[in-house]
Amino acid sequence: MTAEHMIADFDPDLDNTSTAIARVLAGSLQVLAFPSASHVYNPLIYMWPAHREYLQRYGSRQGRILLVGMNPGPWGMAQTGVPFGEVSMARDWLKIEKPLGGPLPDQHDKYPIMGFACRRSEGSGDRFWNWAQRRFNDPARFFQDMFVWNYCPLLFLRNNRNLVPEQLHKAEREPLFGLCDAALNAVIHAIRPRVVVGIGRFAHGRAQAIVGDSVPTAYLLHPSPANPTANQGWADIADKTLAPWA
Repeated sequence: MTAEHMIADFDPDLDNTSTAIARVLAGSLQVLAFPSASHVYNPLIYMWPAHREYLQRYGSRQGRILLVGMNPGPWGMAQTGVPFGEVSMARDWLKIEKPLGGPLPDQHDKYPIMGFACRRSEGSGDRFWNWAQRRFNDPARFFQDMFVWNYCPLLFLRNNRNLVPEQLHKAEREPLFGLCDAALNAVIHAIRPRVVVGIGRFAHGRAQAIVGDSVPTAYLLHPSPANPTANQGWADIADKTLAPWA
């Protein structure tokens, strides 16, 4: 599926481009199978109202910095439908809170889907949105200059832990990446960012492959607490990385 085909599939009842792209992507992914994973969560289905609100409120402005994450964390976007969506930051700072919808996928006992009732904290999301809050104070100011999109909206689980998209078997990766590439390309066409910043090596690599030389790209260290470098002043690293385009 190309960016143009994904754009052409707009639902006229959806009122901005990124919302339409996400809706088409969510449905398209439902037909794929991932035997490498024991469980697959698609928060664009069961937390669609929250994701739609995020996109409708923040997803249409052109000329911003586009920050691209990899895929949901189990206690972040998998619960809230918001990229890097640590529950308290999505609810208290972004002011987004919607109930769980359905249908819910088959759930892993260790990673229940609780929506905004989840009491676990997503370390990456907490670090990311706390940085945004400290730097911009108000969400409207942050989203005036930046927008966040997750390359892949699916969470994969195997052997009681996350399975990142690049760990899927090749036969599973290729159709997945084809859809996610098309969606990100469509978002780039729609919002015309001044730079695409991949958060982590995987997201940066996919962004580079999609845009080539047509849009500047940059790499931003992932804020995961599992990354020792990120634990040593990630906010300063983010500020320095984004300074040339801020």
